[in-house]
Amino acid sequence: MDISESVSMAVKTLSANRMRSLLTVLGIIIGNAAVIAVIGVGQGTQRYTTQQLQALGTNLLFISGGRGDARRNSALPNRLTLQDAEAIVRQIPSVKDVAPQINSQQLVGYGKNLTRTDLTGTTLSFTSVRNFPVDQGRFFSPAEMEGNSPVAVLGSQIANDLFAGRSPVGETVQINNLSFQVIGVMTSKGASGSGNQDATIFIPITTAAALAGRTSPYGTLVNFIAVSAQDETSVDIAEYQIGNLLRIRHNLTAGVDDFTIRNQKDVLETANNVTGALTILLGATAAISLIVGGIGIMNIMLASVTERTQEIGLRKALGASRGDILQQFLIEAIMLSVAGGVIGTILGTGAVLIIGISTPLQVGISGGAIVLAVGVSGGIGLGFGVVPAQRAAGLDPIVALRNL
Repeated sequence: MDISESVSMAVKTLSANRMRSLLTVLGIIIGNAAVIAVIGVGQGTQRYTTQQLQALGTNLLFISGGRGDARRNSALPNRLTLQDAEAIVRQIPSVKDVAPQINSQQLVGYGKNLTRTDLTGTTLSFTSVRNFPVDQGRFFSPAEMEGNSPVAVLGSQIANDLFAGRSPVGETVQINNLSFQVIGVMTSKGASGSGNQDATIFIPITTAAALAGRTSPYGTLVNFIAVSAQDETSVDIAEYQIGNLLRIRHNLTAGVDDFTIRNQKDVLETANNVTGALTILLGATAAISLIVGGIGIMNIMLASVTERTQEIGLRKALGASRGDILQQFLIEAIMLSVAGGVIGTILGTGAVLIIGISTPLQVGISGGAIVLAVGVSGGIGLGFGVVPAQRAAGLDPIVALRNL
Protein backbone atom coordinates (compact mmCIF):
# COMPACT_ATOMS: atom_id res chain seq x y z
CA MET A 1 0.00 0.00 0.00
CA ASP A 2 1.47 3.39 -0.95
CA ILE A 3 1.58 6.38 1.39
CA SER A 4 -1.14 8.36 -0.44
CA GLU A 5 -3.62 5.52 0.10
CA SER A 6 -2.65 5.30 3.77
CA VAL A 7 -3.15 9.04 4.16
CA SER A 8 -6.56 8.85 2.50
CA MET A 9 -7.63 6.05 4.83
CA ALA A 10 -6.31 7.94 7.86
CA VAL A 11 -8.34 11.03 6.91
CA LYS A 12 -11.51 8.98 6.58
CA THR A 13 -10.92 7.18 9.89
CA LEU A 14 -10.21 10.41 11.82
CA SER A 15 -13.12 12.24 10.16
CA ALA A 16 -15.49 9.48 11.23
CA ASN A 17 -14.59 10.26 14.87
CA ARG A 18 -14.30 14.07 14.84
CA MET A 19 -15.03 14.72 18.50
CA ARG A 20 -12.63 12.04 19.72
CA SER A 21 -9.95 13.31 17.33
CA LEU A 22 -10.39 16.89 18.59
CA LEU A 23 -10.18 15.86 22.24
CA THR A 24 -7.12 13.76 21.43
CA VAL A 25 -5.19 16.69 19.99
CA LEU A 26 -6.32 19.20 22.66
CA GLY A 27 -3.10 18.78 24.65
CA ILE A 28 -1.01 19.38 21.53
CA ILE A 29 -3.07 22.49 20.69
CA ILE A 30 -2.63 23.96 24.17
CA GLY A 31 1.08 23.10 24.22
CA ASN A 32 1.84 24.69 20.86
CA ALA A 33 -0.18 27.81 21.61
CA ALA A 34 1.51 28.21 25.00
CA VAL A 35 5.04 27.71 23.66
CA ILE A 36 4.58 30.22 20.82
CA ALA A 37 2.88 32.79 23.08
CA VAL A 38 5.48 32.48 25.85
CA ILE A 39 8.43 32.79 23.46
CA GLY A 40 6.80 35.74 21.69
CA VAL A 41 6.10 37.55 24.97
CA GLY A 42 9.59 36.71 26.29
CA GLN A 43 11.28 38.16 23.23
CA GLY A 44 9.01 41.20 23.43
CA THR A 45 10.00 41.70 27.07
CA GLN A 46 13.68 41.55 26.10
CA ARG A 47 13.19 44.17 23.39
CA TYR A 48 11.17 46.41 25.73
CA THR A 49 13.80 46.14 28.48
CA THR A 50 16.59 46.91 26.02
CA GLN A 51 14.71 49.93 24.70
CA GLN A 52 14.03 51.26 28.21
CA LEU A 53 17.66 50.90 29.29
CA GLN A 54 19.03 52.39 26.09
CA ALA A 55 16.70 55.34 26.57
CA LEU A 56 18.74 56.20 29.66
CA GLY A 57 21.80 56.59 27.45
CA THR A 58 24.53 54.28 26.23
CA ASN A 59 27.33 56.22 27.91
CA LEU A 60 26.27 55.79 31.54
CA LEU A 61 28.11 54.40 34.53
CA PHE A 62 26.47 53.64 37.87
CA ILE A 63 28.44 53.78 41.12
CA SER A 64 26.91 52.38 44.29
CA GLY A 65 28.39 52.56 47.76
CA GLY A 66 29.28 49.59 49.97
CA ARG A 67 30.32 46.14 48.81
CA GLY A 68 30.03 42.71 50.37
CA ASP A 69 33.22 40.65 50.78
CA ALA A 70 32.16 36.99 50.64
CA ARG A 71 35.65 35.75 51.46
CA ARG A 72 35.64 37.56 54.79
CA ASN A 73 31.91 37.13 55.37
CA SER A 74 31.58 40.85 56.07
CA ALA A 75 30.29 43.97 54.36
CA LEU A 76 32.31 47.10 53.73
CA PRO A 77 30.44 50.27 54.76
CA ASN A 78 29.22 52.89 52.33
CA ARG A 79 31.76 55.71 52.06
CA LEU A 80 30.53 57.16 48.78
CA THR A 81 30.04 60.91 49.18
CA LEU A 82 28.86 64.01 47.38
CA GLN A 83 32.48 65.17 47.46
CA ASP A 84 33.47 62.01 45.52
CA ALA A 85 30.99 62.95 42.81
CA GLU A 86 32.38 66.48 42.62
CA ALA A 87 35.94 65.11 42.39
CA ILE A 88 34.96 62.73 39.58
CA VAL A 89 33.52 65.44 37.34
CA ARG A 90 36.36 67.83 38.19
CA GLN A 91 39.38 65.51 37.81
CA ILE A 92 38.43 62.96 35.13
CA PRO A 93 38.38 64.39 31.58
CA SER A 94 36.49 61.39 30.12
CA VAL A 95 33.48 62.21 32.36
CA LYS A 96 30.91 64.68 31.08
CA ASP A 97 28.75 65.07 34.19
CA VAL A 98 27.56 63.28 37.34
CA ALA A 99 24.28 63.01 39.23
CA PRO A 100 24.66 61.78 42.82
CA GLN A 101 21.55 60.60 44.68
CA ILE A 102 20.38 60.22 48.26
CA ASN A 103 17.47 57.79 48.32
CA SER A 104 14.94 57.21 51.09
CA GLN A 105 11.27 56.54 51.65
CA GLN A 106 9.12 59.20 53.28
CA LEU A 107 5.50 59.90 54.09
CA VAL A 108 4.11 62.50 51.71
CA GLY A 109 0.80 64.27 52.16
CA TYR A 110 -1.43 66.81 50.46
CA GLY A 111 -4.73 67.63 52.11
CA LYS A 112 -6.32 64.32 53.08
CA ASN A 113 -4.12 62.30 50.72
CA LEU A 114 -1.22 60.56 52.43
CA THR A 115 1.17 58.00 50.94
CA ARG A 116 4.65 56.58 51.42
CA THR A 117 6.85 57.02 48.39
CA ASP A 118 10.47 57.17 47.22
CA LEU A 119 12.33 60.41 47.86
CA THR A 120 15.44 61.18 45.80
CA GLY A 121 17.81 64.01 46.62
CA THR A 122 19.91 64.90 43.60
CA THR A 123 21.66 67.73 41.75
CA LEU A 124 20.92 70.05 38.83
CA SER A 125 22.56 67.68 36.34
CA PHE A 126 20.14 64.83 37.05
CA THR A 127 17.82 65.62 34.12
CA SER A 128 20.65 65.61 31.57
CA VAL A 129 22.62 62.65 32.95
CA ARG A 130 19.55 60.43 33.32
CA ASN A 131 17.78 61.76 30.21
CA PHE A 132 14.76 62.58 32.35
CA PRO A 133 13.26 65.97 31.42
CA VAL A 134 10.67 68.05 33.27
CA ASP A 135 7.14 68.07 31.83
CA GLN A 136 5.60 70.90 33.86
CA GLY A 137 7.32 73.71 35.72
CA ARG A 138 11.06 73.46 36.25
CA PHE A 139 13.87 71.66 38.07
CA PHE A 140 15.91 73.12 40.95
CA SER A 141 17.94 76.31 40.55
CA PRO A 142 21.56 76.75 41.79
CA ALA A 143 20.31 79.10 44.49
CA GLU A 144 17.85 76.48 45.76
CA MET A 145 20.64 73.91 45.85
CA GLU A 146 22.94 76.18 47.84
CA GLY A 147 20.19 77.30 50.19
CA ASN A 148 18.87 73.81 51.08
CA SER A 149 15.50 75.03 49.82
CA PRO A 150 12.34 72.99 50.55
CA VAL A 151 11.28 72.58 46.93
CA ALA A 152 10.15 69.42 45.19
CA VAL A 153 9.64 68.05 41.69
CA LEU A 154 7.07 65.26 41.52
CA GLY A 155 7.05 62.13 39.41
CA SER A 156 4.01 61.96 37.13
CA GLN A 157 2.31 59.14 39.06
CA ILE A 158 2.72 60.67 42.51
CA ALA A 159 1.48 64.00 41.10
CA ASN A 160 -1.66 62.30 39.83
CA ASP A 161 -2.13 60.34 43.08
CA LEU A 162 -1.95 63.47 45.24
CA PHE A 163 -3.63 66.01 42.95
CA ALA A 164 -6.02 63.83 40.90
CA GLY A 165 -5.01 65.23 37.53
CA ARG A 166 -4.73 68.91 38.58
CA SER A 167 -1.47 70.76 38.08
CA PRO A 168 0.48 70.65 41.37
CA VAL A 169 2.95 73.39 40.41
CA GLY A 170 2.89 76.08 43.08
CA GLU A 171 1.12 73.88 45.64
CA THR A 172 2.64 72.74 48.94
CA VAL A 173 3.10 69.11 50.02
CA GLN A 174 4.13 67.72 53.38
CA ILE A 175 7.23 65.48 53.41
CA ASN A 176 8.11 64.05 56.80
CA ASN A 177 5.95 66.79 58.36
CA LEU A 178 7.90 69.53 56.54
CA SER A 179 6.37 71.81 53.90
CA PHE A 180 7.79 71.64 50.36
CA GLN A 181 6.72 73.80 47.45
CA VAL A 182 6.09 71.89 44.23
CA ILE A 183 8.01 73.56 41.39
CA GLY A 184 7.66 70.92 38.65
CA VAL A 185 6.44 67.54 37.41
CA MET A 186 8.69 65.08 35.55
CA THR A 187 7.76 63.40 32.28
CA SER A 188 6.36 59.88 32.56
CA LYS A 189 9.22 57.39 32.59
CA GLY A 190 7.72 54.19 33.92
CA ALA A 191 9.10 51.41 36.09
CA SER A 192 12.67 50.14 35.67
CA GLY A 193 15.12 47.92 37.51
CA SER A 194 15.72 50.74 40.01
CA GLY A 195 12.01 51.18 40.81
CA ASN A 196 9.10 53.22 39.54
CA GLN A 197 10.55 56.62 38.69
CA ASP A 198 7.06 58.07 38.16
CA ALA A 199 6.30 57.41 41.85
CA THR A 200 9.37 59.35 43.04
CA ILE A 201 9.74 62.86 44.44
CA PHE A 202 12.94 64.77 43.68
CA ILE A 203 14.41 67.39 46.02
CA PRO A 204 17.81 69.15 46.17
CA ILE A 205 20.50 66.81 47.45
CA THR A 206 21.53 69.33 50.11
CA THR A 207 17.97 69.38 51.43
CA ALA A 208 17.83 65.57 51.38
CA ALA A 209 21.11 65.34 53.32
CA ALA A 210 19.78 67.63 56.02
CA LEU A 211 16.45 65.77 56.11
CA ALA A 212 18.05 62.33 56.41
CA GLY A 213 21.11 63.32 58.46
CA ARG A 214 23.56 61.90 55.90
CA THR A 215 26.70 63.69 57.15
CA SER A 216 29.69 61.57 58.20
CA PRO A 217 33.43 61.93 58.82
CA TYR A 218 33.88 61.24 55.09
CA GLY A 219 31.47 63.96 53.89
CA THR A 220 27.84 63.92 52.73
CA LEU A 221 27.01 60.25 52.13
CA VAL A 222 25.14 59.33 48.95
CA ASN A 223 23.63 56.02 47.89
CA PHE A 224 24.37 56.24 44.24
CA ILE A 225 26.20 58.26 41.58
CA ALA A 226 25.19 58.21 37.91
CA VAL A 227 28.05 59.21 35.63
CA SER A 228 27.74 60.34 32.03
CA ALA A 229 30.88 59.72 29.96
CA GLN A 230 31.84 62.07 27.14
CA ASP A 231 30.66 59.50 24.60
CA GLU A 232 30.08 55.75 24.23
CA THR A 233 33.75 55.09 23.42
CA SER A 234 34.86 56.78 26.66
CA VAL A 235 32.87 54.50 28.99
CA ASP A 236 35.61 51.92 29.63
CA ILE A 237 38.26 54.60 30.15
CA ALA A 238 36.00 56.52 32.53
CA GLU A 239 35.23 53.36 34.50
CA TYR A 240 38.95 52.61 34.95
CA GLN A 241 39.81 56.19 35.94
CA ILE A 242 36.89 56.51 38.37
CA GLY A 243 37.92 53.27 40.09
CA ASN A 244 41.46 54.52 40.57
CA LEU A 245 40.31 57.93 41.83
CA LEU A 246 37.91 56.44 44.40
CA ARG A 247 40.55 54.03 45.67
CA ILE A 248 42.92 56.94 46.25
CA ARG A 249 40.24 59.08 47.91
CA HIS A 250 39.10 56.19 50.16
CA ASN A 251 42.65 54.97 50.94
CA LEU A 252 41.87 51.46 49.72
CA THR A 253 44.30 48.63 49.15
CA ALA A 254 44.31 46.72 45.88
CA GLY A 255 41.40 44.30 45.46
CA VAL A 256 39.34 45.65 48.38
CA ASP A 257 36.81 48.19 47.09
CA ASP A 258 34.00 49.78 49.08
CA PHE A 259 32.11 50.69 45.92
CA THR A 260 30.79 49.00 42.80
CA ILE A 261 30.90 50.44 39.28
CA ARG A 262 28.59 49.08 36.61
CA ASN A 263 28.19 50.35 33.08
CA GLN A 264 25.04 50.37 30.98
CA LYS A 265 26.29 47.43 28.93
CA ASP A 266 26.55 45.27 32.06
CA VAL A 267 23.06 46.26 33.17
CA LEU A 268 21.66 45.52 29.71
CA GLU A 269 23.42 42.17 29.53
CA THR A 270 22.15 41.18 32.97
CA ALA A 271 18.59 42.18 32.11
CA ASN A 272 18.70 40.23 28.83
CA ASN A 273 20.13 37.17 30.60
CA VAL A 274 17.36 37.26 33.20
CA THR A 275 14.53 37.71 30.68
CA GLY A 276 16.09 35.09 28.39
CA ALA A 277 16.34 32.56 31.21
CA LEU A 278 12.73 33.23 32.25
CA THR A 279 11.59 32.78 28.63
CA ILE A 280 13.36 29.43 28.40
CA LEU A 281 11.96 28.32 31.76
CA LEU A 282 8.39 29.29 30.91
CA GLY A 283 8.71 27.83 27.41
CA ALA A 284 9.94 24.54 28.84
CA THR A 285 7.08 24.53 31.32
CA ALA A 286 4.57 25.15 28.52
CA ALA A 287 6.19 22.38 26.45
CA ILE A 288 5.25 19.84 29.14
CA SER A 289 1.70 19.99 27.82
CA LEU A 290 3.06 18.72 24.49
CA ILE A 291 4.26 15.59 26.27
CA VAL A 292 0.89 15.26 27.97
CA GLY A 293 -0.77 15.62 24.58
CA GLY A 294 1.49 12.91 23.18
CA ILE A 295 0.49 10.54 25.97
CA GLY A 296 -3.15 11.31 25.16
CA ILE A 297 -2.56 10.39 21.52
CA MET A 298 -0.94 7.11 22.53
CA ASN A 299 -3.83 6.23 24.84
CA ILE A 300 -6.46 6.95 22.20
CA MET A 301 -4.50 5.07 19.53
CA LEU A 302 -4.19 2.05 21.83
CA ALA A 303 -7.95 2.16 22.37
CA SER A 304 -8.40 2.49 18.62
CA VAL A 305 -6.32 -0.66 18.04
CA THR A 306 -8.63 -2.56 20.36
CA GLU A 307 -11.74 -1.25 18.62
CA ARG A 308 -10.38 -1.99 15.14
CA THR A 309 -9.06 -5.48 15.84
CA GLN A 310 -11.41 -7.09 13.31
CA GLU A 311 -10.56 -4.46 10.67
CA ILE A 312 -6.85 -5.14 11.14
CA GLY A 313 -7.42 -8.92 10.92
CA LEU A 314 -9.47 -8.55 7.74
CA ARG A 315 -6.84 -6.37 6.09
CA LYS A 316 -4.12 -8.86 6.99
CA ALA A 317 -6.22 -11.73 5.64
CA LEU A 318 -6.56 -9.80 2.36
CA GLY A 319 -2.80 -9.48 2.05
CA ALA A 320 -1.82 -6.35 4.02
CA SER A 321 1.68 -6.70 5.39
CA ARG A 322 2.89 -5.88 8.88
CA GLY A 323 4.53 -2.77 7.40
CA ASP A 324 1.24 -1.59 5.88
CA ILE A 325 -0.54 -1.76 9.23
CA LEU A 326 2.37 -0.09 11.01
CA GLN A 327 2.41 2.70 8.42
CA GLN A 328 -1.36 3.21 8.69
CA PHE A 329 -1.39 3.79 12.44
CA LEU A 330 1.78 5.93 12.44
CA ILE A 331 0.27 8.21 9.79
CA GLU A 332 -2.88 8.62 11.87
CA ALA A 333 -0.84 9.56 14.96
CA ILE A 334 1.30 12.02 12.99
CA MET A 335 -1.76 13.62 11.39
CA LEU A 336 -3.34 14.16 14.80
CA SER A 337 -0.15 15.78 16.12
CA VAL A 338 0.41 18.00 13.09
CA ALA A 339 -3.25 19.10 13.10
CA GLY A 340 -2.88 20.01 16.77
CA GLY A 341 0.35 21.85 15.98
CA VAL A 342 -1.26 23.91 13.21
CA ILE A 343 -4.32 24.84 15.31
CA GLY A 344 -2.09 25.62 18.31
CA THR A 345 0.14 27.80 16.12
CA ILE A 346 -2.85 29.81 14.93
CA LEU A 347 -4.10 30.32 18.51
CA GLY A 348 -0.61 31.14 19.83
CA THR A 349 0.02 33.64 17.03
CA GLY A 350 -3.33 35.28 17.71
CA ALA A 351 -2.51 35.56 21.42
CA VAL A 352 0.85 37.19 20.62
CA LEU A 353 -0.80 39.73 18.32
CA ILE A 354 -3.43 40.60 20.96
CA ILE A 355 -0.73 41.08 23.63
CA GLY A 356 1.25 43.27 21.25
CA ILE A 357 -1.77 45.50 20.63
CA SER A 358 -2.88 45.78 24.26
CA THR A 359 0.51 46.20 26.01
CA PRO A 360 3.69 48.25 25.43
CA LEU A 361 5.68 45.06 24.84
CA GLN A 362 7.18 44.82 21.35
CA VAL A 363 6.19 41.21 20.91
CA GLY A 364 7.06 39.32 17.78
CA ILE A 365 6.08 36.04 16.17
CA SER A 366 9.17 33.86 16.08
CA GLY A 367 9.37 31.76 12.91
CA GLY A 368 11.86 29.50 14.67
CA ALA A 369 9.41 28.93 17.53
CA ILE A 370 6.64 28.02 15.08
CA VAL A 371 8.84 25.57 13.17
CA LEU A 372 10.11 24.08 16.42
CA ALA A 373 6.64 23.71 17.93
CA VAL A 374 5.10 22.09 14.84
CA GLY A 375 8.17 19.91 14.34
CA VAL A 376 8.09 18.75 17.93
CA SER A 377 4.37 18.03 17.55
CA GLY A 378 5.01 15.79 14.55
CA GLY A 379 7.87 14.11 16.38
CA ILE A 380 5.65 13.49 19.40
CA GLY A 381 3.00 11.95 17.15
CA LEU A 382 5.62 9.68 15.60
CA GLY A 383 7.16 8.77 18.94
CA PHE A 384 3.96 8.12 20.85
CA GLY A 385 2.33 6.44 17.87
CA VAL A 386 4.96 3.72 17.61
CA VAL A 387 3.64 1.56 20.47
CA PRO A 388 0.01 1.45 19.23
CA ALA A 389 1.18 0.93 15.65
CA GLN A 390 3.44 -1.96 16.64
CA ARG A 391 0.62 -3.55 18.64
CA ALA A 392 -1.70 -3.26 15.64
CA ALA A 393 0.92 -4.64 13.24
CA GLY A 394 1.64 -7.56 15.57
CA LEU A 395 -1.95 -8.82 15.82
CA ASP A 396 -2.52 -12.41 14.69
CA PRO A 397 -5.11 -12.27 11.84
CA ILE A 398 -6.70 -15.57 13.01
CA VAL A 399 -7.28 -14.16 16.49
CA ALA A 400 -8.41 -10.81 15.07
CA LEU A 401 -11.02 -12.50 12.82
CA ARG A 402 -12.31 -14.96 15.39
CA ASN A 403 -15.32 -12.83 16.37
CA LEU A 404 -16.41 -11.93 12.85
